[in-house]
Amino acid sequence: MKYNLLLTGKPGIGKTTIIIRLVEILKDKLRIGGFYTYELRKNNIRTGFMIRTLDGKEALLASKSFKSNYKVGKYSVNIKAIDNVMVPSILESLEKDLIIIDEIGKMELFSENFKTAVLKALAKRKVLGTIMLKSNEFASKIKARNDVKVILVNEKNRDSLAEEIIKEISP
Repeated sequence: MKYNLLLTGKPGIGKTTIIIRLVEILKDKLRIGGFYTYELRKNNIRTGFMIRTLDGKEALLASKSFKSNYKVGKYSVNIKAIDNVMVPSILESLEKDLIIIDEIGKMELFSENFKTAVLKALAKRKVLGTIMLKSNEFASKIKARNDVKVILVNEKNRDSLAEEIIKEISP
């Protein structure tokens, strides 16, 4: 890839859906590693977030019922899961063709190990991921890098973005 591709946009706009669609399309053509996050819901109400690696590991990222000193809104963040699941998932993917990082967001950025792993992955120029829309010192530095292309996901482009991104990624 000429550069890393990071999707950004409002929460719930479809960034993770696009990432999952791309993984499904590309998994037979490229060696892909990394992780994505998804919502935990109970009675149609969001109660937390899970991590799922592309090799099948899962862990609780954050929850209303989890106890932690690290909080984003009403969710307590599980730093151990970030350090023990997300970080190894990134580092083990450095020699693959594509590294999925979904997402570089407030919760994940509590971990210094996560930040270090993200920087190592970006240096390989083969990251496809998502990044928080709101301003944050670390996220802003990533968005400003010469080897990063940021794509804003919105209602108008979200259904056609997967096909456009495949053209940029495909060897």
